[in-house]
Amino acid sequence: MEPGPVRCAEREGRVMASKVGTLQGHAMVLQIALCDIAPLIHRVVVVPSTITLPKLHVTILRAMGWSGGHLHEFVIDGIHYGEPDPLYPEPDLKSEQRIRLNKALGGGKDFGYLYDYGDSWWHAITVLAELPLQGRMSYPQCLDGANACPPEDVGGVPGYEDFLAAMADPKHTQHAHLRDWYGGPFDPKAFSLEDTAERLREIHL
Repeated sequence: MEPGPVRCAEREGRVMASKVGTLQGHAMVLQIALCDIAPLIHRVVVVPSTITLPKLHVTILRAMGWSGGHLHEFVIDGIHYGEPDPLYPEPDLKSEQRIRLNKALGGGKDFGYLYDYGDSWWHAITVLAELPLQGRMSYPQCLDGANACPPEDVGGVPGYEDFLAAMADPKHTQHAHLRDWYGGPFDPKAFSLEDTAERLREIHL
């Protein structure tokens, strides 16, 4: 039986967090799950507990398979972090620069991440474990994952569902158009641990 879609409580800034010890010199094992899609699209990564939010943002992109180029924000303990635009200030958005994950969590275990305000890809992120670091981590690591990341600019969850239906049916009126738009066939079950690890190795911590 396939797992149901993850529902993201963080989209409203409501934190439902259990407490874990936040320790210096430790690594965090994080599960990153894309909300509202079944079967579950997720990755399990290991990062230093002191990773900065900008580095974590890049880690999420590379682990999931997003190409980047869209706005994002974190919602941690009810606080929104991102990249404020001085021309369009948002009073509730704090700069993510120099903010470290362990400090922002303050002992919390769950937080949210939004990628692309247009498509609104919400991710539910859970701290699965904290482990002592043996030396320094040079780059994030991926332990596990399942299913392919949706294409960029596909139209969020509803657009992705329409995309999958059209790509799976050669007789669908949009099949040829979407196959050409995507650049070929699409396998929603595709996931390569090796390819993900290679992308993460490009991130210097």
